[in-house]
Amino acid sequence: MNDTLHFPPATGIGSLPGTDAREAAKAATGSFEDFPHLPELPARGPGADMIGRTAGLLVELYARVEPSGWRIGDRPGRDTRRARAWLGEDLDALEEFTQGYEGLLKVQAVGPWTLAASLELRNGEAALSDPGACRDLAASLAEGLRLHLDEVRRRVPGAQLVLQLDEPSLTAVLRGQVRTASGYRTHRAVDRQIVEATLRDVIAVHDGGHGDGHVGGPVVVHSCAPDVPFALLRRAGAAGISFDFSLLTERDDEAIGEAVEGGTRLFAGVVPGTDGPLSDPAGSVMGVRTLWRRLGLRPGLLPEAVTVTPACGLAGASPGYARSAYAHCVRAARSLADNPE
Repeated sequence: MNDTLHFPPATGIGSLPGTDAREAAKAATGSFEDFPHLPELPARGPGADMIGRTAGLLVELYARVEPSGWRIGDRPGRDTRRARAWLGEDLDALEEFTQGYEGLLKVQAVGPWTLAASLELRNGEAALSDPGACRDLAASLAEGLRLHLDEVRRRVPGAQLVLQLDEPSLTAVLRGQVRTASGYRTHRAVDRQIVEATLRDVIAVHDGGHGDGHVGGPVVVHSCAPDVPFALLRRAGAAGISFDFSLLTERDDEAIGEAVEGGTRLFAGVVPGTDGPLSDPAGSVMGVRTLWRRLGLRPGLLPEAVTVTPACGLAGASPGYARSAYAHCVRAARSLADNPE
């Protein structure tokens, strides 16, 4: 269903600095008029961070904050209520700034494997250590995402939703690099076919893969870690892959070339996520043009295949830099469209 979809040229990743939901919604909708996103504000504290926020979406599974991190518990407590209240605040603000909006709108949640690597079981080990817990977590997440997307659809009825799954720990899960609670060992690598099948099930919640008549849309998987598994994500059904462009190596060339030729959208994170001098917009996308030449791809394909984003979330940036970075993404995307060569 995503073959004919036209992705706009630029958007944000998700997180922004500060604690003001209205300011954040204004920045995300004002900067990206044709591809806004639901902002996340981790500076508010536990429950506004990416793991806590997604834990608040889970159905019949609850999590609370322990000194070591988020831990699965028996019932919803203060931390769950706080996560849900902040999400409600963010949705209220988004709704206010998207009155009458028609177009793509992106919402983000943590994907099943980063969640399994980050949420602790009662014994203090990551859910990743228990295959049954991983299955339960993925099923709970899928149901929670379904309800969340329905809620966003109700609030912004003209929007076509894009779901972004944040999977920064995915490569570590595949390679057996996630540390145990003691820190002395690592959890064993999860079989690639299981990783792919679980992702496919969660992606199917939104992309129409269940055939249950719900309104579907594209799913983008985001990781700002090195060695993003492009081929695995494409097989799992991702319509787009979002990554930190500076971490690519020539080892990724073949997978990226195949992704572009297969119609997968590249969300190229070319603008740094923390404060620093910004080069001119054309300079920011020079690496993308170089990659294109190296792969022998048609320059005219660039604007059709690439959406420009920051390299990662902007929670660690200053508010002024975050606004500049968003404006810079828009200008860099324009440069790419005007001069693909």
